[in-house]
Amino acid sequence: MPMTHYMELLAVNQPWNLILFMAVPVILAETVAITELFILFSRQYHGPIRTINRTASIAGGLYFTGVFVWLMFTAVIPITQGGQWRGPADVIAVSAYLSGIVPLLGLALLDLGITGRGLSDEQRLKQHAFWVAVFLVVAHVAMIFGMLDPNVLQPGAVVEAHGHGH
Repeated sequence: MPMTHYMELLAVNQPWNLILFMAVPVILAETVAITELFILFSRQYHGPIRTINRTASIAGGLYFTGVFVWLMFTAVIPITQGGQWRGPADVIAVSAYLSGIVPLLGLALLDLGITGRGLSDEQRLKQHAFWVAVFLVVAHVAMIFGMLDPNVLQPGAVVEAHGHGH
């Protein structure tokens, strides 16, 4: 069965691509999300949980910036120049994955004090939670569309009940 470039990236060079492009960013983002919930409910803006949250946030943003730049130059630009996109699902999956740079870098910049200066702890927490939510949405869109057979969304595609397209 054909696969999107997103799934192909995760499937080749096992287990390294899966670790580098999925496990590391997701573990860091999930660490932020889980600790964020604790901070939201406890209102403990300082302490070890906030330190873990901040560290994972900064590491995730900086790490994903490297992933973003590398994939743009080694995959997205060459695929685009070569006209090798595999249909709408492929473009949506890769675009959603790469759009994770916005919330992850937003979190890192907030926790580095580059943005959000002058915000109260409560305002900073709200902005932090917003970026976590945005990341969760784009990451799940990438996963859902990435797992699709790229032919499914092709104009005129017919997919039979057993999953094979014609």
